[in-house]
Order: sequence, then structure tokens, then C-alpha cells
Amino acid sequence: MANVYAMRPLKFRAVWISDVHLGSRACKADFLLDFLLSVQTEHLYLVGDIIDMRAMRRGLYWPQIHNNVIRAILGKAKHDTRVVYVPGNHDEPVREHVGEVFGNVDIQRSAVHETLDGKKLLVMHGDEFDGMLQCPRLMAWVGSLSYDLLLHLNGVYNAWRRRFNKPYWSLSSFIKSKVGNANRHIGMFESVVADYARKRGMDGVVCGHIHKPRLTRQDGFVYCNDGDWVEHCSALVERLDGTLSLIHWADREYSLGDAGDRQTVDGADRRAANGLASKVRACCDDAGRKKVGG
Repeated sequence: MANVYAMRPLKFRAVWISDVHLGSRACKADFLLDFLLSVQTEHLYLVGDIIDMRAMRRGLYWPQIHNNVIRAILGKAKHDTRVVYVPGNHDEPVREHVGEVFGNVDIQRSAVHETLDGKKLLVMHGDEFDGMLQCPRLMAWVGSLSYDLLLHLNGVYNAWRRRFNKPYWSLSSFIKSKVGNANRHIGMFESVVADYARKRGMDGVVCGHIHKPRLTRQDGFVYCNDGDWVEHCSALVERLDGTLSLIHWADREYSLGDAGDRQTVDGADRRAANGLASKVRACCDDAGRKKVGG
């Protein structure tokens, strides 16, 4: 496959990013800034959780590179890119400004994007459906210190990999994929979001929220999750010919059909990650038994 990064800037009709979590230590702002400076696009959709206001309430963390990301976005809004901001649950206060325009950034509760071939894609963050997904054990786990610890381990692990010139690999995503409840929750989320968009007469949906990049087509309907910039460093793009693709920016050797599934890691690292995943899964099961037992 030809190296799609050989020539810059990369030109697209549309780009979707979400779950950036600026203001948190887990944000991979360096990867995102490189991505933003490497692309030109007619439409840029910010699909929620761009700024992690929840994390900022716990303690202020805002390095210069987070400023640089904001400047890059505003720079695109100033120069011929239509920027639409659809806030999520971590930047929920921004929803109070739906319908307003700041710095050429249009704030909307949801949006509809029309692809080159006339398909209509509903753009929304996805947290709107949390109340319909009754997975208390998983949601408690994802929102707990355990998830924060996984993200911290992910950062430490990849700092070690960089020292040995190894590509980025999401340890936290790998461990989550081994927890059965997480996979069931993701499947339910995808089904509920797709059904909602179909009922609104859409040809597809683009969302974020669950940090699981995916691009699937079934019976003419397309489900897209653009992923995140704390684990996967992924974005959804519409190319100039109208093709939808997921890009995993943390490893430029690949232009991925599914940014979450084509990462590489050696056998020793995978065995260690499997061991850690087993411990996490056991902790989740134990917490669930204690909850049921009262």
C-alpha cells in the first residue's frame, strides 16, 4: 500500500475528531497537533469531549501544546474550513451556547453532514444514550480510578516503547478489549446509536464517546466512530472522492479500515498485556459479585 503520508498537506472533504480531552494528562496533544497541521479540509467536526472540563475541576492541567491545538483549530476556522463543534458530556457546559458562533466555530447540539455522493450522516457525541444502556458494572469501571490508572500505564508503557523506537500501541485499549462487559457495552451502544439515526431518516451516523474507532456498513447504513486522542489517536475522514476512512495517526505506516484493530505488538508485550488484562477482568468480576451480594 502506498504511503498516504508521503505528501503534505493531506486534503479531505471532511474530518471528524472527538474525545480529545484537552486539560487532562491523558490527552495525546502532540499527535493531534501534528495531525491538524498536516491536513486541509473543507469541514472539520469536533464531535464532543474536546476539552475535559471534568478533569479540570479536579486540578488545572493546561500545557502550552494544548493551547497550540486550540490555535490550530481556530486557524482552520479562520481560513476556509467550516468548523462545527458538537459538545459532549465532558465539555457539557458548552451546550449552553448551542446556536452561537465563536471564532468562526459553529456550536451545534448535533449536525448533519452530506457526503459527496449525497448520503446524510448524523453527527452526535453519543452520551445521549447512556441512560438507555444499563451496564452499571462497566460504567462504574470505566469511570473509576481503574480506567485512569490504565491510561497512566498506557502513557508510561508507550514512553518506554519510544525509547526503543517502537511504534505507539494502546495498552489500555488492548486490556479493555479483553473485558467481556466492555465489548458487550460497545455492541449495545453501536446498535442503539445506529437505530436512532435510521429512525431519523439518515444514511449513517458519526459519533464518539466510547473511545472505540470503528467504520462498518450494513444494508446501506454506515456506522462511524471516530475514536479518541487519549488511546487510539484516530480520526474519521471523507476523502476527496467521497470515500470514508479511519486514520490512526499514532502509527503513520497505516491508513486503517479500523484504527482500533491493526496495531502491532511483539509477543512478549502481548503476553504481559494479557496477564494484566486477566487481573483487570478478575477485579471487575469481583466488584460485580460484591455489588450483587450487597
